[in-house]
Amino acid sequence: MTREPLVTLADIEAARDRIGSAVRRTPLLTAPRPARGGRASSDAPDAIWLKCESLQWVSAFKARGAYHFVSRLSAAEREAGLLTYSSGNHAQAVAFAARSFGARARIVMPVDAPAVKREGTLALGAEVELAGTTSSERKARAEEILRDEGGTMVPPFDHPDIIAGQGTTGLEIVEQLAPGRPGLVLVPVGGGGLVSGVAAAVRGLCPEATVVGVEPQGAASMQRSLEAGEPVSLDSVETIADGLKPVRPGDLTYRHCRELVDRVVTVTDEAIRAAVVWLFGRRLVVEPSGAATVAALLEGAVEPAEHGATVAVLSGGNIEPSLLADWIR
Repeated sequence: MTREPLVTLADIEAARDRIGSAVRRTPLLTAPRPARGGRASSDAPDAIWLKCESLQWVSAFKARGAYHFVSRLSAAEREAGLLTYSSGNHAQAVAFAARSFGARARIVMPVDAPAVKREGTLALGAEVELAGTTSSERKARAEEILRDEGGTMVPPFDHPDIIAGQGTTGLEIVEQLAPGRPGLVLVPVGGGGLVSGVAAAVRGLCPEATVVGVEPQGAASMQRSLEAGEPVSLDSVETIADGLKPVRPGDLTYRHCRELVDRVVTVTDEAIRAAVVWLFGRRLVVEPSGAATVAALLEGAVEPAEHGATVAVLSGGNIEPSLLADWIR
């Protein structure tokens, strides 16, 4: 079977042209470098940079990949209706893209999907069906609908058009830092679409930069796959970061991580919770999945770059208000 080639810098630049102004160019903000325990580091030579995809349309980077994928479909494929499966952010992104192109969207979400994500998807006009709690269960139900009723599947991460769309985040990071350069870019890892795209963009523009993926300890499917030398499925996942819970990475995203990502580290749920609170102290509302990169700095899983900027991608901001309030208290 022919394998898909890795996404290139040229692919990502073309994706940006297709997306145009449909998605936001999100801000890249400075913050004091966090130290262990959530304090700002007083002796840090440089601030860290926060790429705020939490301020993207649908409050997540997923708008980039979904819109790009749908823009590449034929009119007939869009008219057949869009279908996908998601824990929440990709669900909202597909609903956003469907509304942009006047298409119907049907989404399979887990029964325990956060209400803020489920309600956001419905508000964008999509139809939602709840099925299971794992990525494999909702994928199976979506594929069943596809067989029985037809439609066009919008993959959550393992497709070159999705990866190229997410990679526009990396283009913006490099451009916004100029004339500076990234030394270290930290990216959350769920299925791997974002880290694959960002790595391809950053590697193409700044090959000397280090790209590190960050996973929860309780859902480390990409790290386990890299250690095994092939994609593997976890028996179970357990983490507060609901957007980083796929039990298996994609085949294509695995290959991108193997070839382009320097390493993948894991963080505890305790550190993720602390990172959410730390970011709120900087007036940024970030969901647990999006805060994993800052958690890696808080917990010491990675050290800031000695040369060049340290950039943490905040991949989403869809957190339940009551949960955030509890953690702040």
